[in-house]
Amino acid sequence: MAVVMAIYVTGGVSGGHINPAVSLAMCLFGRMKWSKLPFYVGAQFLGAFAGAAILFGIYYDALTNFAGGKLLTVGENATAHIFATYPAPYLSLVNAFIDQVVATMFLLLVVFAIFDSRNLGVPRGLEPIVIGLLIIVIASSLGLNSGCAMNPARDLSPRLFTALAGWGFEVFTAGNNFWWIPVVGPLVGGVIGGLIYVLVIEIHHPEPDPDFKTELSEDKPEKCELSVIM
Repeated sequence: MAVVMAIYVTGGVSGGHINPAVSLAMCLFGRMKWSKLPFYVGAQFLGAFAGAAILFGIYYDALTNFAGGKLLTVGENATAHIFATYPAPYLSLVNAFIDQVVATMFLLLVVFAIFDSRNLGVPRGLEPIVIGLLIIVIASSLGLNSGCAMNPARDLSPRLFTALAGWGFEVFTAGNNFWWIPVVGPLVGGVIGGLIYVLVIEIHHPEPDPDFKTELSEDKPEKCELSVIM
């Protein structure tokens, strides 16, 4: 729901970019200007940090009283996972990296399809809802291992906030120094997802006939920077 709300609120200004992995892939494949990337990514990380701070403020009493006043990163009474993702005890770093790459690959693969004016797409204005449902499907299918972050900003900024807010540096060392996996994995997976779509689908579109219109194509925008993920 947070993703859907964010796209609807910011879509008309920035295209609804709230994920560095999406923004990077969009730049690499010519869907967004590189000059925008530093500003988008900076805003994404700042926004995620602010969101974590707001959540902490709202639930401060609950968090500080849950485990006898202790803010724990691991264990039965851990609360750090409310803010960032952490791996299951059985998960290796290699498996965790593959997990994040694959999840974000699927995300970008479908996002590219949604905003391809020569594909079926979705009715204009419903893109945020479809993307929100897409995230639910991916997270429900692949979230068991480590929570399925798929977004470097959504994971790293709240993790940094928890380190400063009382959980300590353990938020970075937990899970055999797992913290970098939800940062690097989605960036790699996003590029792979975009590349697969371009190579398998986009470059094989037939050249459009300017005199031929279908019901599906009449209302489609040529290109759209609207894109997001969690």
